[in-house]
Amino acid sequence: MSLRTAFILTLVAFCLFCGWLVYESGALRSAPALFASEQAGGSGCILLQQTTAAEPPAAAETPVPEKPAQVQAGATKYFGAIGGTDRKVTVGSTDPESGYKFMLELDSRGAGIRTATFSGYDNRDHKDPQPLVFLSSIQLGTGREILPMANRGFVLVDQGQKLDLSRLSWKTLGTETADDGGTTVAFEATIVDDQQAEVLKLTKSYRVRPDTFLLECTLDVENLTGSAQKVRYDLTGPAGLGREGVRSDMRKVVGGYRNAQGQVISGRRDKKALRKADTAQKREPLPKRNGGQYLWTAAVNKYFAAILVPLPDANQPVCDWVTGRSGRFYNPDADHKANSGDETIGLDLSTATATLDPAGQAGSARTYKFELYLGPKDKSLFDKNEHYRDLGFVQTIDFLACCCPASIINPLAFGILAIMKAMYGFIGNYGVVIIILVFLMRLIMHPITKKSQVSMSKMSKLAPRAEEIKKKYANNKAELNKKLMELYREQGASPITGMLPMFVQMPIWIALWSAVYTSIDLRGAAFLPIWITDLSVPDALVRFATVTVPVLEWKIASLNLLPLMMGVAFYLQQKLMPTQASASTNPQMAQQQKMMMVMMPLLFPLMLYNAPSGVNLYIMSSTFAGVIEQYVIRKHIREKDEQEAKGLVSATSKTGGKVKKKKPKPFYKY
Repeated sequence: MSLRTAFILTLVAFCLFCGWLVYESGALRSAPALFASEQAGGSGCILLQQTTAAEPPAAAETPVPEKPAQVQAGATKYFGAIGGTDRKVTVGSTDPESGYKFMLELDSRGAGIRTATFSGYDNRDHKDPQPLVFLSSIQLGTGREILPMANRGFVLVDQGQKLDLSRLSWKTLGTETADDGGTTVAFEATIVDDQQAEVLKLTKSYRVRPDTFLLECTLDVENLTGSAQKVRYDLTGPAGLGREGVRSDMRKVVGGYRNAQGQVISGRRDKKALRKADTAQKREPLPKRNGGQYLWTAAVNKYFAAILVPLPDANQPVCDWVTGRSGRFYNPDADHKANSGDETIGLDLSTATATLDPAGQAGSARTYKFELYLGPKDKSLFDKNEHYRDLGFVQTIDFLACCCPASIINPLAFGILAIMKAMYGFIGNYGVVIIILVFLMRLIMHPITKKSQVSMSKMSKLAPRAEEIKKKYANNKAELNKKLMELYREQGASPITGMLPMFVQMPIWIALWSAVYTSIDLRGAAFLPIWITDLSVPDALVRFATVTVPVLEWKIASLNLLPLMMGVAFYLQQKLMPTQASASTNPQMAQQQKMMMVMMPLLFPLMLYNAPSGVNLYIMSSTFAGVIEQYVIRKHIREKDEQEAKGLVSATSKTGGKVKKKKPKPFYKY
């Protein structure tokens, strides 16, 4: 492979990598989703809809008629549900001093969650920061409302009938406070037949405790009749996640499974995949290596996760009563491009059919227990808690692995995050930590970089002789390659040496990028008091009314200084970059290098103009450090050349001079 080909391939790989990062950091496009038309309404009594006994777990909600539907053959009764009046109950607190990690606004409608608001994180509004609303109800354009954790379809299997409990206002039983400070809120719904005889009683409760991100949810189903009942139900899981990235949209659903070796593995579906999926199976986040015992399903964004864990029954090692778990994409206004900003995701769960014994017997009731983690995607937090560690909550964290395997990037990125946290412990400023870490990385990688630059300098000097060989042996490829390798060995140069350091360093820089880009610790962290006040958003030195760039449709709402400084750094770096070997004799290659010198300082600031200031600070620091490093290396090369020219340094294969020995020592051993 010629040096020119190697250089072009490396450049193409680098550009693809940069383009991929920009794509991952940009807004994902989604297409509109279709929803069943149904009128929202709170009611204390609703009727059942006819279904079949063999109906599979529902993948989508089914409308319930306002009036009884005609009974099909084999059905002899109508069934309904009785609840109470519309009520909203608030538990927890948004005051960090209270000890609660979040506040829940519960709604009797479907016994669901209307909003979940964090106490320790704000919405990053520079004018008036407010506690961050993590989960919220979804108001569809059809008039229907989706509430997180609300019960939906409830099926009486033997009767072949199904009730949509999301439209029922459950009876609110009240609030209880335990000695440990935990608060419990319970709701109740009763299923009756057409004679108003009670058939089943459902009791759903939420328990919130201080100093934990875990929420406990329990559903009790009790048979009130003298005959056995077969039942199953559908549940809306965590839904309505807000978009956390300023320009990125990393919302997705993640599934956790335990494989045969006892390791927790995961699968995921991003918002784009959920939008395109046309079956429940395509929406389910399965691991690439199918198999393993299901543990949990989560809806996540860039910094936070809502992880729903169904707990196994007593004396059972694993949970086996969840048969359906899939992600859901919501496009409330049904816009064609699905980019108006109201798009969100959620989860659906379905249970297996359970048989309840007649009333008064031991098996007449069934209890379903859930744990719901609502909190940050923080590895240190997950590692400290044995329960989180055993369930593998760390699998909700993913990095921008790009062309490198996740098995390489993840350990590197987690290691970098650990180093950053340790440095923050005594520095107290993540901006300073990023700058110091970048310079340390440059210092560690300096020997490799230096070797690369020296090799490129030697190759540049050998370019005229290499061109002569290429012309002489243009019709004999084998002899051409042989003569070129002999030339490089004699002069102690190598094309591979010039390119190899880039491939060695790439995983490290990708890991560092990912660590800075996704770290929850940088969310809201200030670097400078007036200028860079939040490393997770653009630096915004001066704010103004949003301006839309014609044709490109870019929205600019502030003057971001860091990307402009980055452009200056890229220009200086390109200016100091050693000339490629072929450029001195190849006009086409020289023209390409001139274009790179112009394009790089323009391209990256444009691509990263609205990127988080922490990422831009990292790139700018790395580039300026590279400028200093290249200046030192070029000075070293220049001094060596001057010494050789004066005869102060012997011309050997190691210095790149002309070898006087008849049998020169090769630069590597065979």
